[in-house]
Amino acid sequence: MKALFDLARVWRAAGYSAAGLKAALRGEPAFRQELALVVVLAPLGLWLGRNGVERALLLGSLLLVLIVELLNSAVEAAVNRIGAEAHELSGRAKDLGSAAVFVALLLAVSVWALVLADRFS
Repeated sequence: MKALFDLARVWRAAGYSAAGLKAALRGEPAFRQELALVVVLAPLGLWLGRNGVERALLLGSLLLVLIVELLNSAVEAAVNRIGAEAHELSGRAKDLGSAAVFVALLLAVSVWALVLADRFS
C-alpha cells in the first residue's frame, strides 16, 4: 500500500522529468523550435476551439509533437551513446525517430486544418 502513496518516489520522478525537459531545452534545437510553436499556437487553439473536444484536439496534437520529439531525442542519445561509427541499425533507428516526429507534425497540421476548416465554413 505504501507504494501507492510514496510521495518521495513521485518527487524524484518529477525531478528526473524536469532534468529531461531541461536537457531538451539546452541541447535539442528542434525541441526548442517546436516548443516555441506550441507557446504561440496553444493560446490560439484555446481561443479558436468552440468546445472542449476541439480545444483538446488542437492542444493535444501540439503536445503530441513535443512528446514524440522527446522520444526521438532519447533514441538518438541512446544510439549515440553506443558508438559514433556508422551502422545500418543506428541509422535506421534515427531515421524512424525522425519519421515519427514528421508523422506527429502531419497529424497536428491535419487536426488544425480540419478543425479550422469546420469552424470557418
